[in-house]
Amino acid sequence: MAKIPTPLNSSQIKNAKPKDKEYNLADGQKLSLRIKPSGSKAWIFTYQRPYTKKRTNLGFGSYPEVSLASARKLRTEALILLADNIDPQEHKAEQRQKNELAHLNTLEHVAKQWHEVKKTSVSASYSQKIFRALELHILPKLGKFPIHKIKASQTIEVLKPLAEAGKLDMIKRVTQAINQIMTFAVNTGIIHHNPLANITKAFESPKKRHQLTLEPKELPALMKALSYANIQLLTRVMIEWQLHTMSRPSETAGARWEEIDLEAKLWNIPAERMKMKRPHTIPLSPQTLELLEIIRPHSIDSEYLFPSDMKKGQHRNTQTANMALKRMGYGGRLVAHGLRALASTTLNEHEFNPDVIEAALAHTDKNEIRAAYNRAQYLEKRRVMMCWWSDEIEGKNKNDDNVVKLMRDQA
Repeated sequence: MAKIPTPLNSSQIKNAKPKDKEYNLADGQKLSLRIKPSGSKAWIFTYQRPYTKKRTNLGFGSYPEVSLASARKLRTEALILLADNIDPQEHKAEQRQKNELAHLNTLEHVAKQWHEVKKTSVSASYSQKIFRALELHILPKLGKFPIHKIKASQTIEVLKPLAEAGKLDMIKRVTQAINQIMTFAVNTGIIHHNPLANITKAFESPKKRHQLTLEPKELPALMKALSYANIQLLTRVMIEWQLHTMSRPSETAGARWEEIDLEAKLWNIPAERMKMKRPHTIPLSPQTLELLEIIRPHSIDSEYLFPSDMKKGQHRNTQTANMALKRMGYGGRLVAHGLRALASTTLNEHEFNPDVIEAALAHTDKNEIRAAYNRAQYLEKRRVMMCWWSDEIEGKNKNDDNVVKLMRDQA
């Protein structure tokens, strides 16, 4: 019967002197203190590997950095693993690897991974806008932190300056983005739960604000101001094109000649340029076709309808129309995106089919089958409506109730 060693005590360990050769002081249950000729003392756990029964050692660290009590605790943990046929050495390596990986998964690293996925479901301009907000307000202070160590309290602290500045819309945008990043991390197995799920409750909710727009009765004055405005021809046509087509500023600014089907009189915008990543087709009225003829000589060498003056090979900035509207005296009254609201209000007032209007605005129908059906079903009805809208912009519908009624009935 093997002799059971007497457990070590602190005095034995402190008084253990080095010898010419290293030797062990046994504490029992596979734990020993190895004394080396140099005088260093290290804890050794000697065991047989599960299944192979090969004898091996696992170091628990040096004494006195690792005390007798700490070494015994590590021994107990190792014995529990062995009871479940788990090799303590392999378990330690796995834990080290997990810890290293967890620290490599910083908030910035995971945010970039999330952004690559996010870009596939929203427009390029919108995804860039979201990530830019993170780069400005979150990543400088939290980006280098391992994502599993990000806490609600520190995130709220980082966002407080925005709240104090009254930038509640930015807080909403940033908290939505960072929550999506955390959810992405949960779904990909990087973390187990989202600790930031309720941080929005730490701030006031922003007041809902609609895009600045005009009343339908102000449309003639807008068109008159546009005709006399001291702005470049391409900028003027850019604003008119957006107004006639009811498109978003980014869709208009990035419009390409290859998207125009003159024979079918259609503007086919690919999914990657749309906000909701779904292709959108816009029937072109006679007026929009005329606009194309006006700008063709000025953009014949470009792939874009509205090429940039400053950056060769690029399109005009999405803010070009807004800057022009400000110079025209519409600052604080109208933004480019508000042109869509102006069209929607006018068409609804004239009792066009609301579903046809929504289809023209490329608003998303959550029912995929119905959305696909509506796109096909409403195309010709939208063509009639878009032609009416272009006539309305030019003032041709005034005092012509019969035409209005006919157009509305056909829509």
